[in-house]
Amino acid sequence: MKKELGIAYCGLACCICGELMDCPGCRDSGCKDKESCKNYRCCLKRGLDGCWECESFPCKDSMLKDKRIRAFSQFVKIYGKEKLLECLERNEKAGLVYHKAGSLDGDYDLPESEEGIIELILTGEIEV
Repeated sequence: MKKELGIAYCGLACCICGELMDCPGCRDSGCKDKESCKNYRCCLKRGLDGCWECESFPCKDSMLKDKRIRAFSQFVKIYGKEKLLECLERNEKAGLVYHKAGSLDGDYDLPESEEGIIELILTGEIEV
């Protein structure tokens, strides 16, 4: 885990993303899609630390249409970024995978609901 990469404005976990090994993370303008990313542009324009601080959260026409991303943002809204980072680090050490090799999906995409994803983050246990 690269804690210094933190959590993106939308809720993506840059800190455990393995998609681009040399990416400095969303918050350091590293995302290759930042110019077209509604969440990135909106948060910068409004001076928000993340979508979870917005009165319109969750907006419908953005990265937040993805259940996992929305759940991660909701987690931060409820528990805070530090708690999310702690849980992700613990879960990664226990073997949970954010992205499977060659895919953008991982263990956090398995639960069927946002609530299930939040529970997985908190407990590190995949319900079968």
